[in-house]
Amino acid sequence: MSQPFTSIRYPIAIDASLGRLQEETDYAAHVEQLIKQVLFTSPGERINRPDFGCGVKRMVFAPNDEVVASLAQVTILEALKRWLDPVITVNNVTVKAVDEVLQILVAYTLKARQERRYLNLEVTL
Repeated sequence: MSQPFTSIRYPIAIDASLGRLQEETDYAAHVEQLIKQVLFTSPGERINRPDFGCGVKRMVFAPNDEVVASLAQVTILEALKRWLDPVITVNNVTVKAVDEVLQILVAYTLKARQERRYLNLEVTL
């Protein structure tokens, strides 16, 4: 029998009814939150892990074109492999520049469950 899964929800919030941090009980949702942490944390933002993250938010000041999309694709792929390799297998990362939006699609497999999942994000530049 497996134990129930619990982690702190990201982004961090308070559960007003309980007066404590909100918890995440769905493992797949927890992993999705981990992926978002890697994507939206800029290197240098974490004190004890200055090289953590890939800094998608920094691309707000870059021109939104296919060159930036290609750079983002490689950066995201390498960051996910580096930081989440024990948890997921990254199958594919696709990034497209459409108008003022960077469309990100991450296809991955949860290693613990051998379950294939997808995460679609749009970052407005």
